[in-house]
Amino acid sequence: MMIHSKANIAALLGGVLLALPVTAQEFTLTLHHFLGAQAPAHIQMLEPWAERIAEASDGRVRIEIYPSMTLGGRPPELINQVRDGVVDMVWTLNGYTPGLFPRSEVFELPNVFENDPVAINLAMRAMMADIEEDFAGTEVMFLHTHAGNAIQTGSTDVRAPADLVGLDLRTPSRTGAWAIEALGGNAIAMPVPELPQALQRGTVAGALIPWEIIAPLQLQEQTDFQIEGHDGYRIGTSVFQVSMNQARWEELPEDIQQIFRDNSDEAWLAEVGQIWRAADDYGIGLATEAGNTHVTLTEDETAAFRDALEPVVQRWIDDVTPQGVNGAALVANARDTIAAQASAQ
Repeated sequence: MMIHSKANIAALLGGVLLALPVTAQEFTLTLHHFLGAQAPAHIQMLEPWAERIAEASDGRVRIEIYPSMTLGGRPPELINQVRDGVVDMVWTLNGYTPGLFPRSEVFELPNVFENDPVAINLAMRAMMADIEEDFAGTEVMFLHTHAGNAIQTGSTDVRAPADLVGLDLRTPSRTGAWAIEALGGNAIAMPVPELPQALQRGTVAGALIPWEIIAPLQLQEQTDFQIEGHDGYRIGTSVFQVSMNQARWEELPEDIQQIFRDNSDEAWLAEVGQIWRAADDYGIGLATEAGNTHVTLTEDETAAFRDALEPVVQRWIDDVTPQGVNGAALVANARDTIAAQASAQ
């Protein structure tokens, strides 16, 4: 599919246009993303955020949201679409472009992220000065994660790392791939919309993915088992960004920029963490109601996964250090900052 120019974007019917008086609009911005219009991310996060910006600006700002890659391209192309100015904003998964965001990857690592999306959202904001080089060419509105990567399988009951040996599992990112490899599985990269068909065809036996995606992809129909650790322990997470083209951002007057900042603050990031936690709870409820088995590992079983995954952290440090990134310091800082944010809640 061709990527449409900004001149004809407004004519497309795929956008979700916020209802505002035409005469009030001074700035119309496009926001492109990869999930459907019924996904929790669209309905519960992106639309409310856009509506708050519109309201706070007294209708001067209008954000047109285009889900499902309506404007063309594939999900991994979103970051270049916004950097090149093809679209004004994107919501995208950093892991779709492996190696492009080496500093912010620290928050994806197993045993760095464990189970608290609110704490990690706030930690990423607190450490933005340490990771902002990753986002050259854009102005980050906010970063967030989901509730963490669990294991979802078609027919395999997983209680120990040995149960994953030889299995083909979809990975959301290269750090997820490293986690799968550390557990003895084979990592298969693919954008999340392709997962249901891959499960149906047997291309993968399962996936490293949160519960919230069950509803938009109807994964309860393709899986039998949903597995997570004790106390909600997850195998790392994925970092998402809502970012604006840098030149477009600089064109906005200071008062409009401040409206974006005010509506992307700590309170919003905490709310986003709660939104994703609630969507996760809904997803696992949908699966169990369909007859799927929700496996919660014991403390000892979880410890076995934790031990098997710790080398992933060192692998990441060894990988980014030659790039001039102080990986060890980032890991230590991220762990301390996440813990501080968790204790402050």
